Amino acid sequence: VQLQASGGGLVQTGGSLRLSCAASRRTFSNNAVGWFRRPVGKEREFVAAISWNGGSTVYADSVKGRFTISRDNAGLVMYLQLNNLMPEDTATYYCAVSRTSFSGGNPAGYQYWGQGTLVTVSS
Repeated sequence: VQLQASGGGLVQTGGSLRLSCAASRRTFSNNAVGWFRRPVGKEREFVAAISWNGGSTVYADSVKGRFTISRDNAGLVMYLQLNNLMPEDTATYYCAVSRTSFSGGNPAGYQYWGQGTLVTVSS
């Protein structure tokens, strides 16, 4: 499965962005997907995940209530809506496809990764 992430950019504090990630194969529809991010100079961290059918979601505490993960299995696309952005959200965001129908925040549970899209939040 190849993943193509897009939607990153420069936004002011309090602004919004919508990240998209397009998958190349139907395998996408049977597996959980997630978003991770890597701030400059820091370790990769979990952001959000959604089960194969969209019925279950999980978020990092730092983004709860501000970010929303969703997916469109028919269109082979996953999304991450980022609202009320803060400077600490600045990072490269990566989409990923899990090995199973639902995964949490452990990156080892993901088998395919996109190339990343940069989100920069100015203060």
